[in-house]
Amino acid sequence: MLEYYPIFLKLAGRKCLVVGGGSVAERKVQALARCGADIYIVSPQLSPGLKQMSDTGRIHHRAGFYHVTDLKDAFLVISATDDDEANSAVAADCAAQNIAVNVVDDPERCSFVVPSVVHRGDFKLAISTGGNSPHLARIIRQELECTYGPQFADFIDFLGRVRKQVLQTVSDPERRREILNHLVDSDTLDMLKQGDLERAKERVEKCLS
Repeated sequence: MLEYYPIFLKLAGRKCLVVGGGSVAERKVQALARCGADIYIVSPQLSPGLKQMSDTGRIHHRAGFYHVTDLKDAFLVISATDDDEANSAVAADCAAQNIAVNVVDDPERCSFVVPSVVHRGDFKLAISTGGNSPHLARIIRQELECTYGPQFADFIDFLGRVRKQVLQTVSDPERRREILNHLVDSDTLDMLKQGDLERAKERVEKCLS
């Protein structure tokens, strides 16, 4: 079997269609919402969480069953129903129109699979088993969440500001590359893992100076 190509997509403002309105669909919608996607959902009924999102205008909802016309202008599609016939129709229609589609728990019908993700702001770790064992991916994610705590989100933001400063103040490309490559080392990483965010920042600032 060919491997999946790992990629992070920019979904802000893109139409993403979710077919289904249960708890699984809700998890998928919440993940898309974090990315700023323009979310459309098709389902006769919605879970309480999805209904709240619809009532507050965070998602667009069409009450009813999937129809191929729902794919109009869709950039990405997730089918999360418990109806095999509906999932099959979604997958086939997306394939015909070259639209990326994920059918939950059915990798054979997917053009992409959704990894298990550790979210730490702009710092993300994605784990995939190619759809062979989502449970194993979830176990590994839980271990990584313990190792890479919430402090990494703050540290990544800090590094972004430092990088911008270097790009603005150091004109020589080789010198810039040298500075950026030496801002973080294994000792800095160990400090972060231990939760010592301030010492990690101080170490970066010393390297910068």
